[in-house]
Amino acid sequence: MKGKIILFVLVILAVFVLFGCTQPSAESVSTFAKCIKDSGAKFYGTFWCPHCIEQKKLFGSSVEYLPYVECSTPDGKSELQVCIDAGIESYPTWVFADGSTAVGLQTFAQLSTKTGCKLS
Repeated sequence: MKGKIILFVLVILAVFVLFGCTQPSAESVSTFAKCIKDSGAKFYGTFWCPHCIEQKKLFGSSVEYLPYVECSTPDGKSELQVCIDAGIESYPTWVFADGSTAVGLQTFAQLSTKTGCKLS
């Protein structure tokens, strides 16, 4: 019985490795972030928004390449005019080149689908 449990655990681990459940390399995330920016997408958020912070964390050090637009005044009490003009009502909001939007934390897969960018 113990041998079967160990075998089962090893099979599960192998499935995770084989089907991409590992973290992408920093280089591939940088390329992906640059492609997102080049696609014409915009990422609207605020410095105080927990989901915006999580979205940025997904990109690690490559966050600098994202097409990020800060919507909050420094005191966190008002929205900047650029975001008012864009009709942003919730954070994070992604606006894509085709005019479609996505609200909330987006996965790499979702961003890939909307931008045509591939994470290799």
